[in-house]
Amino acid sequence: MNSRTSLNLSKFLNTSTASKPNQESQGLRGLQDIKIIFFDIDDTLYYKDKAYIPESISQSVIPRLKAKGIIPAIATGRCIGAFPEAIQPLLGESGIELLVTINGQYNCYQQEVITEYAMYLERIEKVIRVLTQQNIDYAFVTNDNIAVSKNSSEIIDSLTPIKKDYIISPEEYLHHSVFQMLAFYPEQYQQAVIDSGALGDDLRTIRWHKEAVDIIVKQHSKAQGIRDVLKYFDLDIKHAMAFGDGLNDLEMLASVGCGVAMGNAEQALKDRADFVTKPIWEEGILYALEELRII
Repeated sequence: MNSRTSLNLSKFLNTSTASKPNQESQGLRGLQDIKIIFFDIDDTLYYKDKAYIPESISQSVIPRLKAKGIIPAIATGRCIGAFPEAIQPLLGESGIELLVTINGQYNCYQQEVITEYAMYLERIEKVIRVLTQQNIDYAFVTNDNIAVSKNSSEIIDSLTPIKKDYIISPEEYLHHSVFQMLAFYPEQYQQAVIDSGALGDDLRTIRWHKEAVDIIVKQHSKAQGIRDVLKYFDLDIKHAMAFGDGLNDLEMLASVGCGVAMGNAEQALKDRADFVTKPIWEEGILYALEELRII
């Protein structure tokens, strides 16, 4: 096995020792039950710094999964309106039709909503009041847009790679359902935000940029969205697999039968993954699926 990849697959092996499966064996018996695979977008399916998707995804991964009757799905912190342009050709009947978006708060299949979890108006207004007192800029995430309270260098730096055409609309929450909020501040402000009471007992933050965090309801996550989807398809956890790279993928990888961390993933995610594959720029998804004999 390449030194840049590792696995911890004792729960799938016929023996109690996790090791690279013999190429002639059928040792990874649990993985034969995989029926659905969830892919994070940024730096998993889509190489954000270079703004491209590895050719193997459209030419090999998705066609081979669908040929075997395995459902390819997206599980992302992005809203649908902030999907990268490069993702669009992958969507639709011949590609990916199942979407877990906004960290599991808006989930749909073939454009039919499975579950959605909008934030309460009163809760949004409390967050706004406290963040404004702390002089912290914020944004609203709807299904198809991101609206910021005002523009700033921190917002431009963090949000432009996600959605270049975000809008400035501090009252967007009054006109559209908001599924999560964003706040723009560095890590050293985190304790001050907690002490301010902005999060209360029901909200939490997930950092995705040095200057930005998601603000979401504690019980909501990609993992919850995946559970909703599995229930919709009448599937068990053992039927699901997931690929990710970031800290917001920790719960997702723990909620499926086999969790795969990209070679470029955060170390905390690698430590929790069942399998660590190659980086995105080395065709990590294709490598894992072939190495684990999914395709």
